[in-house]
Amino acid sequence: MRDWVAWHSGYDDPESPLRARLDHVTRHLRRTLEQAPPGPVRLLSLCAGQGRDVLEVLPGHPRERDVAALLVEADSENAHLARQAAADAGLTQTLVREADASVVASFADALPVDVLLLAGIFGNVGDADIKRTIDAAPALCALGATVIWTRHRRPPDLTGPIRAWFASTGFEEVAFDELDSAYLASVGVHRLANQSPGTLPAAGQPLFTFGSNRS
Repeated sequence: MRDWVAWHSGYDDPESPLRARLDHVTRHLRRTLEQAPPGPVRLLSLCAGQGRDVLEVLPGHPRERDVAALLVEADSENAHLARQAAADAGLTQTLVREADASVVASFADALPVDVLLLAGIFGNVGDADIKRTIDAAPALCALGATVIWTRHRRPPDLTGPIRAWFASTGFEEVAFDELDSAYLASVGVHRLANQSPGTLPAAGQPLFTFGSNRS
């Protein structure tokens, strides 16, 4: 089993591909919040880890007080670190929930959301799981919501099908960043332009099985 706490140390290395990917995710998240309509903004991060993306953006952001964020993370130590960082930053509307992010019941009370973060998931789950998650995304999001996702482009490169799957479920592409590194990371941004019911798994069935794909 991978040590997911130690894995986060890559974010502290300014030359690492993880840091580069995080910088792209946070840039898009900042812009998404800046462009959000006036009023409350509901944010959901699945498999949030230590919440570096959200917790690097929200403190001091002009929309900080508008954002109610839920970070869902199964690893107890990472969840503890995220919860402590949120408290230290005074983010009283950011909740870290130690739970299985693949099960909709773990975050159903927060739906629908205006921002959905799927960073670090699509490279660790099977192709069918990715499509199942994208098929469900319209049911998790409000009309106009933004989804930010990541996936490597190593062979077989699945980013083309992922972008097509989002388009087929009512999302329009806002950005697709191809990072120039040995890791071949990419960051995608899609906005729900046409509301559809989405397709949720049967009750009790997961969206994905994390760790089922190590490619």
